[in-house]
Amino acid sequence: MPTTVHEFAWPDRVVVGTIGVPGQRTFYLQVRTGKQIVSIAMEKQQSAQLAEKIDEILDQLITLDGNPFSVPASTPIELVDNDQLEPVEEQFRTGVMSLGWDPTTAQIVIEAYPITDLETEDEVFPEDEDAEAAEVLRVRMPVGTARAFAKRTREIVGAGRPICVICGQPIDADGHTCTIPEV
Repeated sequence: MPTTVHEFAWPDRVVVGTIGVPGQRTFYLQVRTGKQIVSIAMEKQQSAQLAEKIDEILDQLITLDGNPFSVPASTPIELVDNDQLEPVEEQFRTGVMSLGWDPTTAQIVIEAYPITDLETEDEVFPEDEDAEAAEVLRVRMPVGTARAFAKRTREIVGAGRPICVICGQPIDADGHTCTIPEV
């Protein structure tokens, strides 16, 4: 069966957003070009790792002599996107992801594959992925957009439940019973 590829080479919008209240949120990677919109569900940890790894790549590129790809050190203000997600129709739940750099177009490349029965959700960026997927989301974004994407994603991830300063566990809206971890 051929792989269905949802490809976005120069998306109009690419964001991570959530639906639900802190503690019960579902994270989505949403990409739009024109009227084509794809939304894939992700775990909070996948979102956090994706933002971290994108920033790592951009920070490495900025150190190259002369910054040949014009990588911004911070988020360009004109690329900040704090809008809500557009209506979500989940395409698939993300399992394996890959992240790369295309120097020919100066773009970060994200590939996301549906979760399968053979993998665990802890395996966000695997060492080797040879299996043929039925579906893939491939997003290419320029360096400024990637920097803005990473910033927004970190903010979305950090907007969850507050953390207890004593036990380090999330505090629910209906209260918190502190359990001090054993040493």
